[in-house]
Amino acid sequence: MNITHFVENLNRGGLERMVLDLVKEQHRQGHKVQVVCLFERGSLAGELDSLGIPVAACHKRTGFDLRALGRARQLLAAHHTEVLHTHNAVAHYQAVLASAGMGIRQVVNTRHGMGAQRKPGRREWLFRRALKATDAVVAVCEAARVDAVRRGIAPAAKTCVVPNGIVLDGFDIASDIMHERLTRLIRVPRGTRIIGSVGRLNWAKDQMSLIRAFRIVRHTRPDTALVLVGDGELRETLRAAAFDEGVAGCVHFLGDRNDVRDLLQGFDLFALSSVTEGYSMALLEACAAGLPIVATDVGGNAEIVHDGTTGHLVPPCDPSALAAAILDLLHATQRASTLGLAARAWVEAHGSMEAMAARYGRLYFGDMEHAS
Repeated sequence: MNITHFVENLNRGGLERMVLDLVKEQHRQGHKVQVVCLFERGSLAGELDSLGIPVAACHKRTGFDLRALGRARQLLAAHHTEVLHTHNAVAHYQAVLASAGMGIRQVVNTRHGMGAQRKPGRREWLFRRALKATDAVVAVCEAARVDAVRRGIAPAAKTCVVPNGIVLDGFDIASDIMHERLTRLIRVPRGTRIIGSVGRLNWAKDQMSLIRAFRIVRHTRPDTALVLVGDGELRETLRAAAFDEGVAGCVHFLGDRNDVRDLLQGFDLFALSSVTEGYSMALLEACAAGLPIVATDVGGNAEIVHDGTTGHLVPPCDPSALAAAILDLLHATQRASTLGLAARAWVEAHGSMEAMAARYGRLYFGDMEHAS
């Protein structure tokens, strides 16, 4: 098939990583794939360049940009696009507008989160208008699908669930060697227990609650460090919060990294403090690293973290509950190890890239019943 993936950009993030890995898998299967970026190409585009997979940017400006739409239309036509797969709301309605009247066989949109925007009104209105030219709206977890239908974002008949998947080949579980390497990187004593988290530093991930929880953890376990991987608009705010909580010297901000897999293998446990979440790529990767997990019970997190089996679920915005769950895993090391191995077994069975690509393949042929 001739497949076009339409995204805002390919900057570093969970959505973008999922798109890259799916594109690579579809390319490996022999499909003709391209990626069209509504804005800039993004920092991850080079990974596709090296495989000969086209990545083009429309360089959209603020407001209605007819030139960007024309560029998008040219790219869709030149690729002889049969399947248009868009990602999230803005990319979707822009792509639908650009492709009007082209007769594309299948138009699929994936909503990668729960759609929790602070001011979603106009965006969701435009998204709903574009649904007339949309064959399927994919949610990445059942919780997100139910929520989208409940809020009238998409009709139930056009929705289905395709959980995210990750590439497991070469993804090793956490080890003492990688742990020691990480302790050297962040310059903490050997034997320090490392609590790690991966995600953009923004309001949705609520690292503020995690820092407050870590202050409680440090009071009982001074042999701990908190590592935050990722960057975002709240970086300096969170640095200030760590200082205010008295833990600035043991909270390590590593920024955006291209070695997240290696870093995960150095953690003792993984913590995710989100107030909203779709189907978290970070949680899937934590499972792949065989890490015990503490996560907030929001969105699709409970579809990945099974409380008491692969980790602990806690309420959002509750630093005390988050700290108690982390301390439980730090104290019960054997049980924590058992939870981590169960997480790895679960992701091997349910969270692979191959399984996700197969589901999308069925959906591209209009088989919604068997895509989920």
